[in-house]
Amino acid sequence: MSAPVVWSPGEARIATAEITRFARAVATRTGREIAGSTALARAAADDPEAFWTAIWDEMGVIGDKGTAPFITGAAMIDTRFFPASRLNVAENLLRLGPPRNPNADALVFRGEDKVRMRWSWAELETHVSRLQQALAAAGVGPGDRVAALLPNRPEAVAAMLAAVSLGAVWSSASPDFGARAVLDRFGQIAPKVLFTTDGYWYAGKRIEIADKLVEIVAGLPSVTTTVVIDYLGEAEAVAGTLPGAVSFEAFAAAHAAAPLTFARQPFDHPLYILFSSGTTGAPKCIVHRAGGVLLQHLKEHALHGDIGPGDRLFYFTTLGWMMWNWLVSGLARGATLLLFDGSPFHPGPEVLFDYASDERMTHFGTSAKYIDSLRKAVFAPAPQHDLAPLRAMLSTGSPLVPDSFDYVYAEIKSDLHLASISGGTDIVSCFVTGDPTRPVHRGEIQGPGLGMAVDVWTEDGAPAADGEKGELVCTQPFPSMPLGFWGDDDGARYRSAYFDRFPGVWCQGDFAERRATGGFVIHGRSDATLNPGGVRIGTAEIYAEVEKFAELRDSVVIGQDIGDDVRVVLFVVMAEGRALDETLVTAIKSAIRRGSSPRHVPALILEVDDIPRTKSGKISEIAVRDVVHGRTVKNTDALANPDALNCFRDLSALRTDGGA
Repeated sequence: MSAPVVWSPGEARIATAEITRFARAVATRTGREIAGSTALARAAADDPEAFWTAIWDEMGVIGDKGTAPFITGAAMIDTRFFPASRLNVAENLLRLGPPRNPNADALVFRGEDKVRMRWSWAELETHVSRLQQALAAAGVGPGDRVAALLPNRPEAVAAMLAAVSLGAVWSSASPDFGARAVLDRFGQIAPKVLFTTDGYWYAGKRIEIADKLVEIVAGLPSVTTTVVIDYLGEAEAVAGTLPGAVSFEAFAAAHAAAPLTFARQPFDHPLYILFSSGTTGAPKCIVHRAGGVLLQHLKEHALHGDIGPGDRLFYFTTLGWMMWNWLVSGLARGATLLLFDGSPFHPGPEVLFDYASDERMTHFGTSAKYIDSLRKAVFAPAPQHDLAPLRAMLSTGSPLVPDSFDYVYAEIKSDLHLASISGGTDIVSCFVTGDPTRPVHRGEIQGPGLGMAVDVWTEDGAPAADGEKGELVCTQPFPSMPLGFWGDDDGARYRSAYFDRFPGVWCQGDFAERRATGGFVIHGRSDATLNPGGVRIGTAEIYAEVEKFAELRDSVVIGQDIGDDVRVVLFVVMAEGRALDETLVTAIKSAIRRGSSPRHVPALILEVDDIPRTKSGKISEIAVRDVVHGRTVKNTDALANPDALNCFRDLSALRTDGGA
């Protein structure tokens, strides 16, 4: 049965001109009639070269495209796009599209209620120019790594653009990471320059990181220059405690603004190094190619997000999450970026909607967890805020449950495009995403990204039927496949991560389902699926029912090995003033049985004080499962709250015999 439609394109002011114009261009190249995004997706699958060359041409990519063939390689893992091309991503982010008003906003920033900043396009270019010269003077050139331990401030955007303009490779993390987590990441890639900060604000609290920086800089012998951005008024003092350190202002002071230059590099030149969460070992350093990231982001912003000149794009993210890289690419569409650092609930749940109203936000990006937290707080933004300009709300990080669709349309805005999207750090983009030209079905992601041959396969490698769960795969090459993992010289780890499960086909590691509507549902990570009685089920189906209970603040579900079987165990964190009693346990089990199936019903529901989450806010089911089974969690520094694991250590010795 199809999920009900909760929004149709005719209910909002969605501009379809861009996708219509693009479909016409692909039709001309392929000699076929293309009407609508579904037909365009089929055309992209049938003729990938025509599709991706149209992305380059119709989006106006700045650079030398080279000559045909534009896609080469016999095997998916060896495929190369635009092998003879040369470009620079910073040049495209700053120069692509129609001329910008130099006095209009390029970047707007709020650091809770402590700091506000606003940079025009002219001011952004001035900062990039001065940083470009300063980095060059520090010896940074093509291929050198520039690392950032920064909050989501305008200086971070400028530093990235300056580094990339020189052909350097950018890598970032959030300043709330512990010293060991930072060294586990940056220590592998040997950066030459480190951008950091004197501290940050969170939930109204002043967080100093000077002591942590001493340990980090000492552990990065490759760093010759450390640049400290002032957030707490202590940048000069902090820089004075670090060898080779200087404040952000002093670093650029010797250089007057000058015309920007851009070092064009091959399509496959490294652009970003992003990191896996690292809870099962040292984080993987995923190297992303410049041209692939640019083409994917242009496609997703223009054709899936309806982002264009004059729009005001917000995503609640840190520099430790790939959504920051995705957000910054909005500059190439001529959009103003609305940046935020701090707690999204300080001083209350209204803070981001105050920002949206004040800055006439057009696109509000966030996580499914944030939306669920708003719903549980019984917060209704619509009556208190002017959200008339808001056209789209984007959600990722975990599956967006059906009740959250209801909440958004009832309490935030009834005529916006709610796009649940899913991809990964692995591709710094999306496999399945929104489509502003098609209806939104409750609880579903609308469909595959254009040019992404996404499918769901059974365990034996056959396409799953609609409604049948299986592995999310991509059967054709796409340009944002990573170059590989840093230090994985023979490619063995890269091949094992994505191509061994189904030889020659990308397997993302998501447990998914394709619906008759053409939409998708993600049921959780494959390595966190449950197997009671030998039947594979997804954790997202359980969370969808559990999240309906206002008595519960958070939860995590795992499969616990008992003899030769697996039982489902649900751990819950209670809302303030609530208690877990037999009545509530019975109600939770009944809801899961009714909404999912008897196999999903937990054998045990146990109360804990906290749930471990990664730095990007994702529940770490694997870490909980390891602790419950008495296994060591290999990298607790990857967790935002590693002390949460102590609750599960206390429980792990109690129930391995099958008793309650």
